[in-house]
Amino acid sequence: MSRLINYDSPASLASYLNGRSLGMQKKFGQNFLINPNARKRLIDELGIAPGDAVWEIGPGLGAMTRELLDRGATVTAFEIDQGFVSSLKEIFDGSESLRIVPGDALKTWKKESVRAKFLFGNLPYNVGSVILGDFIESKCFFSRVVVTVQREVARRMAAEPGSKDYSSFSVLCSSVYRVSPLLVLKGSSFFPPPHVDSQGVRLDLRDDIDPAGYPVLFTPLVRGLFASRRKTVKNNLQMFLSNRRIKDGIHIQDAAESALEVSGIDPRERAENLGIGEFRTLAAALEVYVG
Repeated sequence: MSRLINYDSPASLASYLNGRSLGMQKKFGQNFLINPNARKRLIDELGIAPGDAVWEIGPGLGAMTRELLDRGATVTAFEIDQGFVSSLKEIFDGSESLRIVPGDALKTWKKESVRAKFLFGNLPYNVGSVILGDFIESKCFFSRVVVTVQREVARRMAAEPGSKDYSSFSVLCSSVYRVSPLLVLKGSSFFPPPHVDSQGVRLDLRDDIDPAGYPVLFTPLVRGLFASRRKTVKNNLQMFLSNRRIKDGIHIQDAAESALEVSGIDPRERAENLGIGEFRTLAAALEVYVG
């Protein structure tokens, strides 16, 4: 593999980009992590061993890809920018441990017949939570995930019930993974420097539950109960049920009240104060009424 770029140098990156008429596309949320210590720390957190399979989202010009390959990983890199795809092929020419998948990762990952044990990526600000949510909702789970996201997203991922950052995304992440916030990255750690801070996050697959065994209604229910944060659980639940097919002879209000009673949830409570177990119990209780 040739080493065509100094990944720590904005000047080197700019020279490479300009020399190949490659522009940074804002719509793809492209920012290169130029802090070598941060790159090392993030990959240290991944904890890979030689031969481990890693999916990388948004490799860009391959700064993190290089680190992964140097540690002996086999990498499947999903890259949406066709110009960067061509560059990755040039930069890593001859590497048998790297496979590049061109196109939107939200569309292409589902076509992969073999899943990886690890997920890694400097995720674009505009779609970071969407990508992670898509994996979880599709029941594509990894033993460990290490990603960088906008700091606001990181706070939501790690938020506890009752906090202002607690959301449906918080529940979705913590229902499958143990979430550990990592280092905060200022704009100066990237090229070009973004106007917001980023943060690394580590997700470890939970061993105390079976994420694949959640009730079918779990995820849509969580989203439904957070639809209007100021409304009570009962009001949001009735709205959620109004958009579902309810079994004949059952009234929505009766179904909502009964399911809440069975689940031991106060109808006057709000979703932001419910834990994973309560959402799961309520989703299971609703299966009697939704069909």
